[in-house]
Amino acid sequence: MINAVRVEVKRGKNESSASLIRRFSRRAQTLGLVRAMRKRRYYIREKSKNVDHARAMIKGARRMKYNEDVKLGKIDPAARALARRKK
Repeated sequence: MINAVRVEVKRGKNESSASLIRRFSRRAQTLGLVRAMRKRRYYIREKSKNVDHARAMIKGARRMKYNEDVKLGKIDPAARALARRKK
């Protein structure tokens, strides 16, 4: 459950809307709402161990296949290095 914090600002008699918005944003900042919202906005969930392990297994298999192809002469590693430099 999310802890809800309510920020309420009432407009004064001779107060402009700009100063009302400024007062609201200042109050939201002092309560730490801005920081909390940014933290929630850019939150990245951690990968599970199973996902990390599966990705590592795929990467290892791909690396083994590449090394095998290099040994068999199907791939020239120097050509691959040149192609990377051109990008």
